[in-house]
Amino acid sequence: MSFPLRTLLIDDEPLAVSRLRRLLDKHSDTFTVIGDAPNGAEGLTLIEARQPDVIFLDIEMPLLNGFEMLSKLTAMPLVIFATAYDQYAIRAFEENSVDYLLKPIEAERLARTAQKIRALVERNEPESRSNPMTESVMRLLAQMQPKKEIYSISVKTGEKIRLVPLSDIAFFEAEEKYVFLSTVDGQKFLTSYTLTALAEKLPDTFVRVSRSVLVNRQKISEVHRHFDGKYLLAMSDKKSTKLTTGSTYGDTVRQLLEL
Repeated sequence: MSFPLRTLLIDDEPLAVSRLRRLLDKHSDTFTVIGDAPNGAEGLTLIEARQPDVIFLDIEMPLLNGFEMLSKLTAMPLVIFATAYDQYAIRAFEENSVDYLLKPIEAERLARTAQKIRALVERNEPESRSNPMTESVMRLLAQMQPKKEIYSISVKTGEKIRLVPLSDIAFFEAEEKYVFLSTVDGQKFLTSYTLTALAEKLPDTFVRVSRSVLVNRQKISEVHRHFDGKYLLAMSDKKSTKLTTGSTYGDTVRQLLEL
């Protein structure tokens, strides 16, 4: 990768593209604009055809948004987000070492971006088209994509598949190689999931409290301090089940249960 970097602009706002082009002209030693696209779908085609070194990318666009477009790329260029996204997203960009420009883009801020990109490329030569931002961008994509909302867990009972509403589930517990679901009315079902998969799949009302237990915190009736930093959870299910948290999960339990 050598300077000036071959650059594409992907944004559905013509005025924003024109302004960015003018600003980039002042950094012709770092960037040379080789094209632009008005949406993520055309941007994807253009990137695959032109193989740029760097892209300036908006997020909210028709056909494919910026995240969707990035997820379909076969090779990841350096990514600079040009966005009016909220502060939560900006913090995510910073934490993942992905540069961003908040619209309207200011000349001074773009100058800092140019310096950052030059330092990044020079530090990582001669690594061809690979770049250290690829993993950061993929982490960001995973972080920004909302969880698919689910309402039930499927379990097999004989020849039938039963859907157990999340509101009926008190906790999940691993026993050797199997994970069982326990309902508030005292029923127990074998699931086809691992606890790790369930923790990623389920909403935040379900909390991992030990290596073998994942509880619905809305079904916890009492919490008692135990020894070695552990807690004893009294569940509001029909069996009044008592569950012991793991010693390494104490901070998580205190934070999530606001203890």
